Amino acid sequence: MDGIGVAGLLAAAAAAGWVDAVVGGGGLVLIPALMMAFPNLPPSAALGTNKLTAVAGTTVAAVTYARHTRPDRSVALPAAGLAVPAAAFGALSASSLPADWFRPVVMALLIAVAAFVAARPAFGTDLDPDAVGRRRKLFAVGLAGCGIGFYDGIFGPGTGTFLIMTFTGLLAMEFLQASVLAKVVNVGTNLGALTVFATQGRVIWLLGAAMAVCNIVGARLGAGTALRRGSGFVRVVLLVVVAAMVVRLGVDQFG
Repeated sequence: MDGIGVAGLLAAAAAAGWVDAVVGGGGLVLIPALMMAFPNLPPSAALGTNKLTAVAGTTVAAVTYARHTRPDRSVALPAAGLAVPAAAFGALSASSLPADWFRPVVMALLIAVAAFVAARPAFGTDLDPDAVGRRRKLFAVGLAGCGIGFYDGIFGPGTGTFLIMTFTGLLAMEFLQASVLAKVVNVGTNLGALTVFATQGRVIWLLGAAMAVCNIVGARLGAGTALRRGSGFVRVVLLVVVAAMVVRLGVDQFG
């Protein structure tokens, strides 16, 4: 690969870090960039290397958020703990379930999410998490940690969006608060999946480490932007990223 190709890949890693830090969906940027840069790279190696890059950026984003907005530990810690084995199990199961099964379902869910958020401008901007009962909180922990964690390991696109919608819808949180929790849980899902990909030899460590540095820079900038701009900004970026994911999944499925 020439210098321009390397620079483009590192720039894609930084952009992916920014997107991941705000609403998730960085894989939408980085995985296609990897496949374009290395046409002969097995998809599993692209996924594994992306997880190595993402876990670095997501961790930095989670720490950055936590310094300014304290996440609800009664949700964040158990959900992240459940997400590690759930994502690992999902990654182990990935080869047995074709991606063609998932894309139409995920596209439908993302379209529903976009329509719902667009139709309700106040959703995720002015809510009261203190009014949520214990049962609903436990359900949110289980859904985020086990359900979405497994999904991130086996397929992945839209994980950050689904986490944000879970915490916003079930726990009555603002988008910014939900994004903070989503980052913590996403660290768990990335670690779980990365562990499996690494043991299977599907991670290009040197390349992943180089991209991780740029991903960290992007994640730090993205978290800072979200903290400055607030929930309204997160809402807009979420809608843009969801639309881009639907288009990308549609191209992969039907193109």
